[in-house]
Amino acid sequence: MHKGVVSLMLAAVLCSRSAGQGERLIELDPGAAAARMEAMRGAWGDGAAWSLRAAGLRSLLVGRLGLPTLRADGRNGESAAARGAFDPIASAPRRFDGYEVVNLAVRSFDGSRVTGNLYLPTGRGGPFPAVLCPHGHFGATGDDAEGRFRRDMQVRCATLARMGAVVFAYDMVGWGESDIAGHHDPAALSLQCYNSVRALDYLCSREDVDASRVAITGASGGGTQTFLLAALDERVAVSVPCVQVSAHFFGGCECETGLPIHTYEGLVTNNAEIAAMAAPRPMLVISDGADWTSNTPRVEFPYILGVYAELGAADLVGNAHFGDEGHDYGPSKRAAMYRFLARRLGLDLGAADESAVTIEPRGALLVYGDAGPPDRPGAAALEALRGSLASPAAASPDQ
Repeated sequence: MHKGVVSLMLAAVLCSRSAGQGERLIELDPGAAAARMEAMRGAWGDGAAWSLRAAGLRSLLVGRLGLPTLRADGRNGESAAARGAFDPIASAPRRFDGYEVVNLAVRSFDGSRVTGNLYLPTGRGGPFPAVLCPHGHFGATGDDAEGRFRRDMQVRCATLARMGAVVFAYDMVGWGESDIAGHHDPAALSLQCYNSVRALDYLCSREDVDASRVAITGASGGGTQTFLLAALDERVAVSVPCVQVSAHFFGGCECETGLPIHTYEGLVTNNAEIAAMAAPRPMLVISDGADWTSNTPRVEFPYILGVYAELGAADLVGNAHFGDEGHDYGPSKRAAMYRFLARRLGLDLGAADESAVTIEPRGALLVYGDAGPPDRPGAAALEALRGSLASPAAASPDQ
């Protein structure tokens, strides 16, 4: 892609939200949110009507995100070439028990890369299914690192690789080695969604990946990326959003409630309905009893199940609820995910032994090392564009 085209793309992303519009932290009364779900169910009557609604929602999401290479029909694989070469930067692989790890960066916007770690199966023949693993807003605690470097992230990704999947754990905008913008930039949601699409582009381009068997799973903010990418891109064959699908709380960060994406002129939606846009592709919704997903079994999941049932796919969706647990991607939640992905992707559940995983120090997982990238052209390009941004049309207030 020509540099000028990518610069215009980045300008469009930044223009998708008014510089003067503050963050929209959306939290409804749970009872009011449940009533809204009932009203939303009345907006469509059968599978055909749902499909039309989902198509309209996807078109509006694409428009709000301001990413011109995203297709409103979800067939983004057909426009992957327009997003340019990957120009990967990769470390030598480090070999462990049943898997190996490569530090990897692939080109996103001009001057910016998606940074992360690739976990690859060893001792097996491909092509393999693949799993994208976006991390949540989990910072460093005690002797544990943040984001994609956390122990639970390493355990999740390495175990999936041992089970026979190619896994890419990648930085969210402003986390880890991400260089395009700070995480609380007003454009974080758009930039992050684009990086997720690019990560998906990369996995689907690999000769050792079966592009018909690609999944995504993440918790918290990573759960938001999970259901957004599944809604936006039909190449996501299976999705497992964890502790984030809620009708009354949409997330407290620009990368979740930014723009905003839940209210348009004449239309109000929520994360449960966005998650349902994955139908009829297999999806497991993971929830718990101590955060905003505590009502999922009786409020959000019945709506999602109703969508799948109307499409004749009720057996392809499930809810794993852990009423005595909290906001994390802990061992029992991971076990439910392993079972679901093993069944839907053809992974080896017998290899889901987390005790076999080697936890690496943060420094070993860095693409660029402690010094970071040699420059920050993404951030510089971002700042250079701010003075020329036009304000988009104001969104309707949330109701």
